[in-house]
Amino acid sequence: MTKTKCKLLLLTLTLLTFLLGVRLFAQEALPGQYPDSVAGKWIISARNWDGVVDTKFINLRQDGNLVTGHFKGPNQSGSLDGTINIHHIVFRTNTRTPLTFRGRVDGNTIQGTYNVRGRRGVFTAYRQEP
Repeated sequence: MTKTKCKLLLLTLTLLTFLLGVRLFAQEALPGQYPDSVAGKWIISARNWDGVVDTKFINLRQDGNLVTGHFKGPNQSGSLDGTINIHHIVFRTNTRTPLTFRGRVDGNTIQGTYNVRGRRGVFTAYRQEP
C-alpha cells in the first residue's frame, strides 16, 4: 500500500470514528440535567399532511433517556422505541408503516411533528395517566 493510500485510509477511519462518536452521544443530556418524565398513557391528536385529524394512542415506559412502549393508531399498532433529551423526545413505531415522532415535552403535553412515508404531519399528545 502506498503512503498516500495509507494517509487516505487513516483520514477516512478518523472521520468515521468521529461521526460515530457524534451519533452515539447526540442524545446525551448535559451533566446535572435530567430528561422530563414521559411514562404513562397518552392520547395523540394528529393533523395529517392532507388536513385530516385522527387519534392515536401511546403507552410509554422510560428508563433514563430511553423510551419504549406501545402504539395504536387507526390502522395499525405495534411497539415503539426512542429517546428523550431533557425536553425533546423522538420515537419510532415498529409497525407495518413506521411513523417517526419528534416533539417537545411540557408537563403533560407533547407537541411536535411526525413523519410517515416521507410526509409530515403535526401532533399534540396529552397524558391521560402517569
